[in-house]
Amino acid sequence: MPIYEYECLKCGKTSEAMQRFSDPPLTRCEQCDGQLRKLISMSTFHLKGSGWYTTDYAGKNQSTAKPAESKPCAAETKTESSPAKHS
Repeated sequence: MPIYEYECLKCGKTSEAMQRFSDPPLTRCEQCDGQLRKLISMSTFHLKGSGWYTTDYAGKNQSTAKPAESKPCAAETKTESSPAKHS
């Protein structure tokens, strides 16, 4: 069941209530009997995994996909030094 937050318009107290989606919203403050207002809170719903970004679908539509820039790896950028000569 979701948890909803309410704020009293009279005393300013905030409270939480665990309610079903089908339950009517609370209307009266338990402390002062003032009118309650339902607050919009940060959601705990997170989209995780593949399939939520356009990069996950790059293989399906090649015409709109940006070509990846190729960068040389560190092993290729190192220059080989000649062995030191001993006299």
